[in-house]
Amino acid sequence: MNMFIPLSVPNLKGNELKYVSEAIESEWVSTGGEFINKFEKSIADYLGVKSAVACQSGTAGLHLALRVLGVGENDEVIVPTLTFIAAVNPVTYMGANPVFMDCDDSLCMDMEKVKMFCETSCEFVNGNLVNKITGRKVKAILIVHVFGNMANLEVAIDIAQKYNLKVIEDATEALGTYYTEGKYNGKYAGTIGDMGIYSFNGNKIITTGGGGMLVSNDINLLDKAKYLSTQAKDDAVNFIHNDIGYNYRMTNLQAAVGLAQLEQLETFIEIKKRNFHLYKDQIADIMGLTLLNFNTDIRPNYWFYSLYIKAEEYGHNKQELIELLSKNNIQTRPIWGLIHLQKPYQICQTFKIEKALLYSDNILNIPCSSNLSTSDVLRVVTILKKGQKGRD
Repeated sequence: MNMFIPLSVPNLKGNELKYVSEAIESEWVSTGGEFINKFEKSIADYLGVKSAVACQSGTAGLHLALRVLGVGENDEVIVPTLTFIAAVNPVTYMGANPVFMDCDDSLCMDMEKVKMFCETSCEFVNGNLVNKITGRKVKAILIVHVFGNMANLEVAIDIAQKYNLKVIEDATEALGTYYTEGKYNGKYAGTIGDMGIYSFNGNKIITTGGGGMLVSNDINLLDKAKYLSTQAKDDAVNFIHNDIGYNYRMTNLQAAVGLAQLEQLETFIEIKKRNFHLYKDQIADIMGLTLLNFNTDIRPNYWFYSLYIKAEEYGHNKQELIELLSKNNIQTRPIWGLIHLQKPYQICQTFKIEKALLYSDNILNIPCSSNLSTSDVLRVVTILKKGQKGRD
């Protein structure tokens, strides 16, 4: 039996054990300790932002961002339908309403359709963008940088400035991705909007086991987020709380792992880049399969690889290929079920969703860990070739 090739697992071969041991020896294992401060500063320095706030998850970070940016009950937030549901659930935590947008060929939100929605379905009244169908105020655009690609922030920021909208960047999949040309040349995903959020879940490019980070160049926003993430303590000695807070702070043990992971981030990106191009070269001659490219105006982090399947040419559809690879001990996954089709969100407004339907039906994510070997990649490709029409 061939060894199992997982989809995406951590690479823990750096200083993780050393730093965690130091944290344990210090006896600071919970939500206080120097590793949290060091991790926050190291992330901020890497990204070139003023500061950062560590939290328990990317989802918690999104919740905090929406709250400190003033999104409230009965407001609306423009969101993508092609993403993991955790990107949208925090909108409902706030009592707000998502409006679902299509993706473009980058798999990220189609900003031209966002622009069209604002121009045709809304009106700008007294400094507020108002949805003509619902009568509700649109307060923010929540943008997800899908699989390490990067959405069109130039258009997004122009829209936001024109209509007085907040921009929240869900960069949970895009730590290390940055623009290489254009107005925001050199700027990292997550650092251009009002607030950016990262995730350190076990399958992300770096991990803390579970955890997240908020970044911004607005210190006041980050101070409020940190205050809320630690149960809104106004007087920690006498237990005075003047607001409703959350238990959202990252632990020192998690931060110790994260600091060691961050030291290896650029190495991980280089490995993932190498494997992406190896896959791409090997898959190029398989009829019916295409490995989707990343945008040409960015340095991506190559987090996830997206295999587009034309079943009529290849000979197997997405589900059949998942099963074929699984039988050969290779883990894959389909892209997410579109959120506007999920039971809790079927009543929500959508706008011209077309490409997301096509990509959702035909994309498969293939193994992409930063510890994936060349032989692993070639073994995956061998099975893909065996599955081609006429070669079963």
